[in-house]
Amino acid sequence: MKTIKLKIDGMSCQHCVKAVEVELSELHVNVLGVQIGSAEVRFDSAKVKQSDIEDAVKNAGYSVVSVEEVEG
Repeated sequence: MKTIKLKIDGMSCQHCVKAVEVELSELHVNVLGVQIGSAEVRFDSAKVKQSDIEDAVKNAGYSVVSVEEVEG
């Protein structure tokens, strides 16, 4: 399993958070948390590509500024 933290641009309210949560929930990932400006996701890289996660954020209407792999 791989865990990543995404820095997300354009989010400003709880509606934004919910929109990202909804898009991510359609993937086979474990959403550890979404806050205004960021999301942390754990996933099996054999089943889900990191680019799919980034695309889900874009589909919600926001931009991924950076992605950092979380140790653990």
